[in-house]
Amino acid sequence: MRYLRSRRLAATLPVTALAIFLSSGGALSAGTASAATAAFPAAAVSGEAQVRKELRELEASFKGRIGAYAIDTATGKTVTYRAGESFPLLSTFKAPLCAAALHKARTSEPGLMSKVVKWTAADLKPNSPVTEKHVEDGLTVAQLCEATITLSDNTAGNMVLKQIGGPAGLTKYFRTLQDPISRLDRWETELNDWTPKEKRDTTTPAAISRDLRVLTVGKALHAKDQEQFNAWLLANKTGDERIRAGLPKTWTIGDKTGTNSDGFGGGNDIAVIWPEKGAAPIIMAVYTNRTPGLAADNATIAKTATILARGLGKL
Repeated sequence: MRYLRSRRLAATLPVTALAIFLSSGGALSAGTASAATAAFPAAAVSGEAQVRKELRELEASFKGRIGAYAIDTATGKTVTYRAGESFPLLSTFKAPLCAAALHKARTSEPGLMSKVVKWTAADLKPNSPVTEKHVEDGLTVAQLCEATITLSDNTAGNMVLKQIGGPAGLTKYFRTLQDPISRLDRWETELNDWTPKEKRDTTTPAAISRDLRVLTVGKALHAKDQEQFNAWLLANKTGDERIRAGLPKTWTIGDKTGTNSDGFGGGNDIAVIWPEKGAAPIIMAVYTNRTPGLAADNATIAKTATILARGLGKL
């Protein structure tokens, strides 16, 4: 696929090698179990009960709410905390958005990913580092998806949304994934306006994790489209201080973040994680929000990831 690109991987891994890695469910590199244990000492007690205890304590110091879900796809073991509660999607919607575009291109609109899309200066939204440079010439849908996932470019996200029928189109795609909960109602950047009573533009950690699982390692996407989707997640540049920061550096992680530091201070991250080469991945989602005046906190998301991995017995 000509549009398969990954800035983070390009210098170290050719596309063919990436394809082998993703199709095998493996990882680019991995440390030994003893090294991981040394870096992240195991808790005295692991499992669901310990996860809940630790996250209750973390919530108290965080002064907010944490929603978390993790599943080891090798064993089916899960650890959760407030996993069925509603949280704002924020920019995590951009991952399933680009999956929806890939699916549409594969099933009903051949050539969609190579289609050039243009916009005007009036269409530009805050945090649009790629699209603000291409008002004159535009970008392909594939390039827009790369900007949408790897840099969370808001204008790019809106342009991709237009290709699949807007927010309603993404909600419809969630339903095809057997997700009756997740929904998108508004465009960037209005979708970030959220209060605890808001039902629009929301998901639950459990629902979005199930979506991410079928998209990254399941059968929701054609194998080549899944390869491309995972490559974009692996190339993400906005998540280094979140889930990635709470796990060993030798693990291979693809993720998509979401942030709103205004209002109720949301900070989210969803990830597909390969602890070691050849291992089935972990799917993880961490959603947080705080009372007005408190910003999103990356350290809390990272600590939550550590607690979830310990609960699964991976640290």
